[in-house]
Amino acid sequence: MPKPSRPGTAPPSGGRPARTPAARPSASQPRQILQLAVPAFGALIAEPLFLLADSAIVGHLGVAELAGVGLAATVFQTVVGLMVFLAYSTTPAVARLLGAGRRADALAVGRDGLWLALGLGVVLAGAGAFLAGPLLSAMGAHGAVLGFANDYLLVSLAGIPAMLLVLAAMGVLRGLQDTRTPLLVAGIGFAVNIALNFTLVYVLHMSVAGAALGTVLAQWGMAAIYLVIVVRAARADAVGLRPDWAGIRTVSRVGSWLMVRTLSLRLAILATVLVATAQGPQNLAAHQLAMTLFSFLAFALDALAIAAQALIGKELGAGRIAAVRTLTATMTRWGLGFGVITGLALWASSGGVGWLFTNDAGVHRTLAAALLVMAIGQPVAGYVFVLDGVLIGAGDARYLALAGLVNLAVYLPLLFWVSAAGLGSGPAAMAWLWAAFSLGYMAARALTLGLRARTDRWMRVGIPD
Repeated sequence: MPKPSRPGTAPPSGGRPARTPAARPSASQPRQILQLAVPAFGALIAEPLFLLADSAIVGHLGVAELAGVGLAATVFQTVVGLMVFLAYSTTPAVARLLGAGRRADALAVGRDGLWLALGLGVVLAGAGAFLAGPLLSAMGAHGAVLGFANDYLLVSLAGIPAMLLVLAAMGVLRGLQDTRTPLLVAGIGFAVNIALNFTLVYVLHMSVAGAALGTVLAQWGMAAIYLVIVVRAARADAVGLRPDWAGIRTVSRVGSWLMVRTLSLRLAILATVLVATAQGPQNLAAHQLAMTLFSFLAFALDALAIAAQALIGKELGAGRIAAVRTLTATMTRWGLGFGVITGLALWASSGGVGWLFTNDAGVHRTLAAALLVMAIGQPVAGYVFVLDGVLIGAGDARYLALAGLVNLAVYLPLLFWVSAAGLGSGPAAMAWLWAAFSLGYMAARALTLGLRARTDRWMRVGIPD
C-alpha cells in the first residue's frame, strides 16, 4: 500500500498530488446511497435470515434443540465473523481502484481475495472438526444441549469455505458499485435454504443436523454462482485467474487490523452468550432468538454502512474530499433515523414475535424483556453501524481495531456485574444482560467512532499498488 497523501489531494497514476475535484452535487448523493443501500439490505440480511430459518424450524423441535443450535451458531458465527475482513478490506480497495479508473487492477484485487478466502476456509473447517467438542464444552454446554450443539456445528463446518468465498465475492461486487447481484444471489440462496431445511428436518427427520446441512448446501450453491460471475468479469478485462501472492499478502495485511476489530466484537458477543448460558436453558434460548433478531436488524442498518464503504472508497480514490464529508453527514443522519424506525418496530412486536420460533411461554416472556431493551438502543446502533462503514471505507482499520479493544474493556466489567449480581433466570436477568450489551457496549462504540469521525485524520486519499 503506498503512503497516502494529505487530505484534499489524490495521487494520479504518475503518483503526484492533484487538486481535489469539486464534490458532486449533494442532490445526487441520496440517490447514490439508496441505489447501493437498498439492494445491499437484502443481501446483508441473508445470513441472519438463514439463522432465523434454522431457529424457526428447530425451535418447534424443543427448547434443548433450540438452545443447542443457538450455542453452536454463536461459535460458528464467531469463526466466520472474524473473516469478514475478506469483504470489508476488498470493498474499499476495489472501490478506490475503480474511482481511479483502474478496473482491471480492481478485479485482480478481488481475485486474490477469493483465493485467500478459499485457503482460509479449508484450514478453518479442518481445525474446527477437532476443536468443536472442546469449545462447546468450555462454553458451559452439557447433556442434551451439548449433543445438539455438537451435531449442528460439525455439519456446519463443511460450509465455511463456501461462506468465505461468498464474503470475498460480495466485497468485489460492492467495490464495483454493484449491490443488486448479491441481492439476487441471496434471494435464491434463502429460498433454497428454507426448502432444504424443512425437508431435511421434518420429512427426513434429521433433526438439527438437517438444518445445518440445508444451510451448507445453500451456501455452496451461492458460492458457485459468485465464482462464475467474478471469473467472467475477470476474463472480460483480461485479468488472469492465478493468484498474485503479493496481492494476497496485501489483502491479508490490511485485513489483520480488521480482524482485530472483528475479534473484539465477537468476544463481546461470546462473553454475552456465556452469561446467558449461566442463566439457564430458558434464558439461553431466549437470548439466541434475541441475538438473531439483533443481527437481522444490524444487517438491515448495515446496508447504509455497505453503501458508505463503496461510496467513500470510490470518492477517496478519486480525491473528492468534499463529497466524502457530505456523504458522511448524510448517512449518519439516515442511520439515526433508521434506528428510530427499527426501534419502534421492535417495541411493537416484542410481545408476539416469540410465537414464530417456539411455543414455550417462559421463553416468550424472557425474549420480550430483551426486545424492549434492544428497542431503546436501536438509534445508537444505527449511528454506530454507519460510522463503522464510513471508517472501513476510508481504510481506517488500525483505529477501528484499537477502538474495538477499548470498547471491549469498557463492556466486560458491565457484563461481570450482570453475572455476579445473582439475578437468576427469567425476564429481569435477560433485561439487565441486554441493557449491558445494547446500551452500555453500543454507547462505548458510538463514542469512539463519533470522536474519530469529527476529525480529518481518517480522510486519507490514494490507491493501493
